[in-house]
Parts: sequence; structure tokens; C-alpha cells
Amino acid sequence: MTTYNELAGYRVNYLSADPTLNSGNEGQVWYNSTTGKLRSLVQIKAWAAGGNLGTARYSLAGAGTQTEGLAFGGLATVNQNATEEYNGSAWAGGGNLGTARRELGGAGTQTAGLAFGGYITTVQSATEEYDGSAWTAGGSLSTARRYLSGAGTQTVGLGFGGFTTVNVANTEEYDGSAWTAGGNMNTARRGMGSAGIQTAGLGSGGFTTVVSNATEEYDGSTWTSGGNLNTSRRFLGGAGTQTAGLAFGGETTVNTASTEEYDGNIWTTSTSMSTARRLLTGAGTRTSGLAIGGFVTAASSATEEFTSSINVTTAAAWASGGNMGTARELLGGAGTQTAGLGFGGFTTVATNATEEYDGSAWTGGGNLTTSRYGITGAGTQTSALGFGGGGPSVATEEYDGSTWAGGGNLGTGRYTPGGAGIQTAGLAIGGEASTGATTATEEYDGSAWTAGGTMATARRRLAGTGTQTVGLAFGGEASGAVTAVTEEYDGSAWTAGGNMNTARRYPGSAGTQTAGLAFGGGTTPVTGATEQYDGTSWSNTTSMTTARQALGGCGTQTSALAFGGSTGAVSSATEEFTGAFQTTTASNLTTS
Repeated sequence: MTTYNELAGYRVNYLSADPTLNSGNEGQVWYNSTTGKLRSLVQIKAWAAGGNLGTARYSLAGAGTQTEGLAFGGLATVNQNATEEYNGSAWAGGGNLGTARRELGGAGTQTAGLAFGGYITTVQSATEEYDGSAWTAGGSLSTARRYLSGAGTQTVGLGFGGFTTVNVANTEEYDGSAWTAGGNMNTARRGMGSAGIQTAGLGSGGFTTVVSNATEEYDGSTWTSGGNLNTSRRFLGGAGTQTAGLAFGGETTVNTASTEEYDGNIWTTSTSMSTARRLLTGAGTRTSGLAIGGFVTAASSATEEFTSSINVTTAAAWASGGNMGTARELLGGAGTQTAGLGFGGFTTVATNATEEYDGSAWTGGGNLTTSRYGITGAGTQTSALGFGGGGPSVATEEYDGSTWAGGGNLGTGRYTPGGAGIQTAGLAIGGEASTGATTATEEYDGSAWTAGGTMATARRRLAGTGTQTVGLAFGGEASGAVTAVTEEYDGSAWTAGGNMNTARRYPGSAGTQTAGLAFGGGTTPVTGATEQYDGTSWSNTTSMTTARQALGGCGTQTSALAFGGSTGAVSSATEEFTGAFQTTTASNLTTS
């Protein structure tokens, strides 16, 4: 088998604590000896559709964040004065600009926005300030222009580049009331992407006499060259800061969906937008960006949200728990990983012993009224249901957390049926009746069993999970052969589900119909194989430490408990399953 060392050229690190998480660790795998978890680090980057603008438009301006965005001005068939506010899912109308215009610059936040320059029938110098509900006039730009770029805040703003009758390199700084001249850009151009603040601005791409890939960085007085974009383009969107920038969309010779991320030195290609477009605007940060409007073949209302997060993936694992007091197989199980219940089963004879698990140790509970093996369980530690068993038996018992009491008998006595549900809404599935494997299903209402829909495949020694109205049955023996067949129950009828990867009898089970877990069971030989069901198909995950069959199980797909069973001899072993999961730590993301 190929190892991680052979694939990656590194050994897995053995650490007492997780390392500092940043993008430089991407792809790293380590074992945390304190938690006993195998972990890895992956950076996830994606664009997702957001709510559409109320007014489709291009050559607009934007400000704010991904969850508190602002869009204003632009062009549809006429110049627009409309302002819209974004809440992370939908746009709502805000106060109109005093002057409808397109090709303007923008800066600030949703409640303190800044609009300046642009074009009506001539280039504009007007500035307006937004307070979250209305726009008021601010100080005019010294140089009227269109296709200019903006950054910063309402009281510490930056406007640069653009077009008068020619491209300009002019930079102006806003103090909340007036614009003053800053240092000129090295290259006059229009239609740039922008990011940053007044003392740390970023301009990228744009148009000189050709489409540009140049980047320039502003320090509050002077522009210097930065790393070039990988894709030359104009009329693009931008977001973020000077050392963590985002550039997206625009036009090369055609519309592009290309996205790039900046670390203060170089641009790297990232995940492309869903919709290629030019003359759009942007807002937000490099890890949480917003692309708004633009031009596709006409004015667009599309909004897309960019997310870049660093995720620690903890591998699925089985870990040893406290041993049962009584080693046994063919027992019933109920409850959760931290409040489990095991009862009945076979030692060298049938037993009525009940044990309760608290997440670390088993203690004795009240004995079953009738000793039996091949019994099936459902419900919780304090409200459990035990039914069927060797005989085959019709007996049903109910547990209240201390004592078992008789319940209504099954209509069909059976041994090793599958089980699902709770004490007042249980499900008995298949099993071995006096005439052999059965398709019979019965539903319990807390006092009596009634017939439910029959399975397509008669079988015994199977497992079940889920609820009375959303149940799952899998594995077992059908026509004397071990099977991988899975069936799904809707409260009245069974339909075929995806087959297991490993056919098995006497498996353990946990979870639901759409998040099921199968573990252990008898094949040739006995297996510790574990599989997860997603409502359509089974996938393999980490195997148990101890291969066994005829074991008890309970819990969920991500937090299961396996106990007892047979390895060839009866077992008292307990194992706890933790499913794979991700922890998102975007706030810890740094650049290398």
C-alpha cells in the first residue's frame, strides 16, 4: 500500500498540540498525541451565488463587507442613482444618490459610504457621503474623471487613476470634507481593481493603451510597483487590503471570471467566478469577498460571494472505551455514545444482564425479565425497547432507566431482527421467524405492535437504524448467503437503497437513514470494516480496532458506540467512533 511518506515525501508529524495554523501549513498531516487524533489542513476557496441586485447594472461602485455590502450608481439603459444594501443573502433598497451617474469611485462602509467622480454626459467631480439612509454632498474632487478607483473610508478616502479625455495618474486623498493631492501613480490608467486604505492602497490591472497586468502600492505619499497580475485585464473588481488583496472578473479581450489573490508580493490564481463579467464592483476582504453586478451580454444583477477558509480535518477514528462487565454476543443496544445501554445476549448461556455506559465506564442496570440472545434494541438509556430473540420470541420489554417491564408482544416471533426508532415509536425489521428469514415489519406505538410494509428481501441477522417513519435496514443473510442489500423505509413501504461495499451479517449500527453507520459483522473472516451511508450510497471509513460480529451498537454517524460481540470468543470490548469533521479557522489564516 502506498504510504503518506511515499506520496508527500514527508513522515506524519507526532505532536502534543496542533501547530499554528496558516496557509503555509496547507496539506500538512499530523497526529495529535494529546487528543489521539490524526489531523490535516486544507484551504477551501470557492465562489457561491448570493442574492441578486434589485437593479441590474454595470459601471457601478461598491463598498462595505460581504455581510454588510453597499452598491450604488451605475448604468442599466440609463444612468442610475439607486443604492442597495446587502445583508449577506439579499439586497434591499437604500437612499438614492443625489446625482445619477456611472463609472464612479467608491469607498467606505454600508453606513458610512463614499461616492465620487463618474460620468453623466461629462466627467464628474462631485462627492457624496452616505450615512446608512441618505446621501449628502461632500467636497468635490480636484480632477473630474470617470473609471477611477477608490479605497479607504468616508473620512480617510483615496481616489486614483481614471479618465478625463485621457488616462490620468492623479491621486487624491479625502479627509471627510475635502480632497487634496497625493502622489501620482507611475502609470496613468483607468478601469483598475482597487483595495486597501489611504495609507496602504492597491491598484491592479486597468487600461493604458493596452490591457494591463501592472500592480501599484500606495504608502500615503508614493506609489511603487508591486507584483504583476497573472491575467492582464481591465474593468475588474477588487477587495481586501494591500497585503491581502483580491482581484476578480474584468475583460481581457473577452469577459473573464478569473480570480487572483495578493499577499503583498505576488498574485496567485484562485477559484474562478461562476459568471464571467466586466465593469463589476467589489467589496469585502480576500477571505470573504463580494462581486457585484457588471456586464455579461447585458447589465447583470448577479452577486457572488468568495470564501477562503483554512480547515483542519480530523480523521475518523475508533478509540477504546471501558470494557463491559459481562462479555457477550448477540446483545441488544440503545442510546448514545455517552449514555449507552447494552442488554441480553449470550455468554455461554442466554443472559438477562443490563449495563449502562456513561462515556467511559459500564455499570450494572436492571435485569431483563427474560434472559435471551438475538434480542434487538431501540430508544435511549432511560427509555429503551428490547424485542425478539431466541425462540424465536415475541416478547417485548420497556426500560425506564432502572427497571424492565413487559410491553405488547410482537405479532411475529423472531430472532436477530433489525431495529430502529424509540420506545413509543419502534420498528422491528425482518429476522428469523419459525419458518425462516422473514420480510415482516412491525411498528410499535408504546403498547402494541402493528404490521408495517414488508421488505423486498427476506433476511435475518441484519441491522437497522433511523426512526419508525425514516428507517434503514442493511446486511444480514438472505437465502442462506451473506448480503449487502440496503432498504429504506418511509413509514409504510420499503424501497431499495445503495448496496453496502462489504456484505455482512450481524453488523453493528448507528445513525439515521441519511447518515447511517455500519460496523463489524460476519463475512469470511469476521470484519471490523466501517461504512457510512448518506441516503444514497455507502462509503468506507476507518475500521474498528477489534474485528467482531453479533455486537451491540448505538449513537450517531459521527459519535457511535460499539460493544460486546464475538471475535471467535465472546468479547467485552467497547469502542467509540468519532466521524471525520472540519474545524474552520479562517481568522487564523495568515500569508506566507
